[in-house]
Amino acid sequence: MVDKRINVGLIGAGYIAGWHAGALKLTPSARLSAVCDLSASAADGLAAAYGARAFSALDDLIASGTVEAVHILTPPDSHAELARKCLAAGLHVLVEKPVALSGDETAGIANAARAADRHFAVGHNFLGLPSYQRLKQQIARGDLGRISSAEITWALPLAPLRSGPYGLWLMREPRNLLLELGPHLFAFAHDLFGPVTVTGLYLGKPVALLGAGTRPQSWRITAEAGGVDIAFNMQLVESVDDRSVTLRGSSGLARLDYAADVLSVSHENTADLVLNPFLRQMGGAWGHLREGLGNAARQIGSLNRKSPYALGFAGTFEAFYGAIRDGKPLDTRFDGAAAEGVMRAIDAAIALMPDQGRETWIPPKPRRRPNPTALVIGGTGFLGRDLTRRLVARGQDVRVLSRGAHGPFDDLPESVETCAVSLRDEAGLCQAMQGIDVVYNLARALGTTWEDCLENDVAVSDRIARAAQAAGVKRFVYTGTIASYDMSNPQTVIAESTPFAQDMTDRNLYARSNAECERRLWEMARDHGLPLTIARPGIVVGQGGPLQHWGIGRWHGAGAVRLWGSGDNPLPFVLIGDVSDGLIRMGESMAAPGQSFNLVGDVPLTARSYFNAIHMRLGARIRVSSGNLTTMWAADAVKSALKTHALRRPGVIRASLRDWQSRAHYAQFDNTKPKALLGWTPVSNREEFLQEAVDRAGLLGF
Repeated sequence: MVDKRINVGLIGAGYIAGWHAGALKLTPSARLSAVCDLSASAADGLAAAYGARAFSALDDLIASGTVEAVHILTPPDSHAELARKCLAAGLHVLVEKPVALSGDETAGIANAARAADRHFAVGHNFLGLPSYQRLKQQIARGDLGRISSAEITWALPLAPLRSGPYGLWLMREPRNLLLELGPHLFAFAHDLFGPVTVTGLYLGKPVALLGAGTRPQSWRITAEAGGVDIAFNMQLVESVDDRSVTLRGSSGLARLDYAADVLSVSHENTADLVLNPFLRQMGGAWGHLREGLGNAARQIGSLNRKSPYALGFAGTFEAFYGAIRDGKPLDTRFDGAAAEGVMRAIDAAIALMPDQGRETWIPPKPRRRPNPTALVIGGTGFLGRDLTRRLVARGQDVRVLSRGAHGPFDDLPESVETCAVSLRDEAGLCQAMQGIDVVYNLARALGTTWEDCLENDVAVSDRIARAAQAAGVKRFVYTGTIASYDMSNPQTVIAESTPFAQDMTDRNLYARSNAECERRLWEMARDHGLPLTIARPGIVVGQGGPLQHWGIGRWHGAGAVRLWGSGDNPLPFVLIGDVSDGLIRMGESMAAPGQSFNLVGDVPLTARSYFNAIHMRLGARIRVSSGNLTTMWAADAVKSALKTHALRRPGVIRASLRDWQSRAHYAQFDNTKPKALLGWTPVSNREEFLQEAVDRAGLLGF
């Protein structure tokens, strides 16, 4: 039998590429054959996972003849050039949104596609959802009557607004927020009602970015299309997740939750005044129940492998490759005309931005080059950012390892040097450590299997340590976690002398992987003289930290959390400033090499008192419920068994009941060692602690 699947290449191997690769597996008419990225290690990693070829240069991919179509997944400012080049080479092209930076650029891509007689599609992936297709069918049948108004909303936190890195394309200019997220909203309107005419724009409260200007936390845009009044809303701070399309018609109201792939429709009825409200609510409830059960069935059937996000991509790709396979015009949801129409509308909205909303923050010009003696690996993360800035405040120059050339330190050009080196490149790591006295390794990678952890966490930790030895660094500070301890017994007091379990196979991957990293590092210290110090922070809170901290409980969006246990036991909280101070002392103290330190704060705070403080001090009530750990463990055991035996997925980990109990942090901690040996003095005043952990932490983004 002849394989008629279309060979596809991914250009760009970042976060979104994983979603594209997974959705291509669900697309019968296509297969992933190649991955191209400027980072050879990134291309190699993704390609190997899907049995594809890896390339580090687009010209080499084109010349190879490996693919017939490509997905362009690079930063948006490179989309237009790459798309035109691939079209000229005779390849079909699908471009992630935003397809370009303007309507004119988008039109240029569409013209190039027509000249090459190739298909050009835009990745408006939510238009591929099954629930969206059902909504269109209802509109076509007239079930909603004549539609008069629509409200299209994206209310989801945007983490970089609070924490960076601000050098990413998304955060370089205020307009980039609309360019990145706006296509999701405008694509719905354009597909449902036709070309969109923007009539107004309002920018909400500006959020101050650390050292990088301000960005609006909310956007409201008014528009009209096909005789329908439309309001577009973007809320980018912590709130209840609301990604929805609400349509009001003469005989019905429809609400599409496109994040959950759920459609609910309510209608007026002919009952009298008494029965009408009841029947209307019952009709709405039945609609929610029917769609919710259908969505739940899909999720259970796939054991969460086909999330709404994945279904949207799969629907988009099937439309694209089905058209190529059958030699038919592309579905109008995704064609060049739709892409151009969406970008023209966004152009119009950007034109209405006030001058202060248009301002691009320009970093100061350095008067000298940094002369770094400290290297922070993982310096763009929550802890890494704070550590780097505190080192600079002490008068020290710092080199930060990053995937890209930018990091959240553009305001410190004389003190911070950003270095783009792959953690798979040992020689590059060694070169980055030249002239460095202290290496702080905060890098962390999470995998879904133990094999993933060994490759992407443990092996990386080994590689960094070997590079440090080869470079002759004087101090190597590794940041592990208290999660590797068994914290299941309330009678236990944990000190640094408390050992990890000999057998960690029944622990969660995070705890097990960190413990394995530590074991190997201690071997290198013993056998090869690695100047090692290990830090094990507790539950880190403070400015730039997440509201949804999984050390406290299992989160369900920003507004609800199920605690690990009752939530009445004191948790090992610690302020981020205290952790950074401890790390700096480990890099400087003569007593630190060969030692480990548990960095746990002095303020006894339970999970419930923490959330009470958020409510009382910020006015934000979060729904908090106790979690029965035995029930959680049993449910996880059933799910693991189904994945192992029904789906035959390799490497599935089933954590023990003790592991689940350990997540509640029942044990107590003794922090006398870092105080005695390092002179570490964490905040002990409760009010001062809450000011830093809650008041000034920016937990809600505003």
